[in-house]
Amino acid sequence: MRTTVLAALIAIALPLAAAAQPPKPAGAIPANVSAAVADPARKGDAANDARRKGGELLAFAQVKSGQSVVDLIPGGGYFTRLFSAAVGDGGQVYAVWPNEYAQEADSDVKGSKTLAAQPHYKNVSVLLQPGNQFSVPHPVDMVFTSQNYHDYPDKFMGSIDPAVLNKQVFDALKPGGLFVIVDHVAEAGSGMRDIETLHRIDPAIVKKQVEAAGFVFDGESNVLRNPADTHGIKVFDKSIRGHTDQFVYRFRKPG
Repeated sequence: MRTTVLAALIAIALPLAAAAQPPKPAGAIPANVSAAVADPARKGDAANDARRKGGELLAFAQVKSGQSVVDLIPGGGYFTRLFSAAVGDGGQVYAVWPNEYAQEADSDVKGSKTLAAQPHYKNVSVLLQPGNQFSVPHPVDMVFTSQNYHDYPDKFMGSIDPAVLNKQVFDALKPGGLFVIVDHVAEAGSGMRDIETLHRIDPAIVKKQVEAAGFVFDGESNVLRNPADTHGIKVFDKSIRGHTDQFVYRFRKPG
């Protein structure tokens, strides 16, 4: 009888204890990402964190310690530095530069190589490759690209069909891996009309193109949305630069 009563009390206590635990807030930033944001080695990036939402985007991208991730066309390395700290010593970050883009961003490419040479960023590798031949040494957990998906069909990139990129990203990911795209919003229904003129792309065409490669749409974040952006201004215009309306889409490879 005593054992039965004790078992009953435990059965009652367990759900009560679970209920007493405060629920994790939606959009909460995991500890590894918080630590990455606070990394003293990236103190020069701190002034941009509120605008670029680095912590929020890494949380949305579900970056975990030990993962292998790709920063596709990493620019000045803002996200490369965050990814490096977030995945930790057991992880790997590939900063991937298409050759065509690298010719237009020589200083940024040199910056990526300088970063990778620093002991603090020993988990970063820089890869240069033809734009229409995206690949990584082994399957990765996530491919991330910010403000550059719209560049692939541009003339300077060789007018690469997005279907080519999306299929190659799909093949580079582990089953269940993620493809996260951040880009400047174009007018609804405009498709790829504004990719070379305004450097914007219609989110609807991106979703259609990526799903056509076999991905499943897995969610979106509104942390970079700006309703004041009219979508008709070039992203480099001083009136909007750094504050464009941007969509953030997450796609998952089935498996």
